[in-house]
Amino acid sequence: MEKKIQILIVDDEIDFLDTIADRMEMRGFSVTKASSGQEALDAVANKKFDIALLDLKMPGLDGFEVLKRLKKEHKYIEVIILTAHGSIEAAFDTSKLGAFGFLTKPYDFDELINVIKDAYEHRLKNKFANDPELLEQLMEKTKNLPLGAENALDIIDELKKLDNDLK
Repeated sequence: MEKKIQILIVDDEIDFLDTIADRMEMRGFSVTKASSGQEALDAVANKKFDIALLDLKMPGLDGFEVLKRLKKEHKYIEVIILTAHGSIEAAFDTSKLGAFGFLTKPYDFDELINVIKDAYEHRLKNKFANDPELLEQLMEKTKNLPLGAENALDIIDELKKLDNDLK
């Protein structure tokens, strides 16, 4: 059973992709990188991910198309758009397609970690929604977790443990 949050990072800017992947791995996430939309879809065909960080503007399959397919084919993945091409319209459109969050580059890393925490909590609520007893157990356990931005990584770790325990 996987003990780390599984994150897929999709961006055609290789330097950015490598940098954010390194930063995520240093904080305990298990990271898979994809430099194109098709590479992302190939990755999710072979492995389950909890969260995807997705760029919108990429050659070939753009982020909008990847988002549509991810949400259609992978019920519990949460997608956070992380793009340099942000607009109110893009944020609205991706939200309608099922994106959990929308951040523009340059981004604040602490804010990204908080959005990942919120997305993972949302994922767990969706995952256990059809099992009210497990959802109640999960919600009861999360009440005791520390709150605040400085504790986001600890909260994410605890949520993953709860996810693993409740399977």
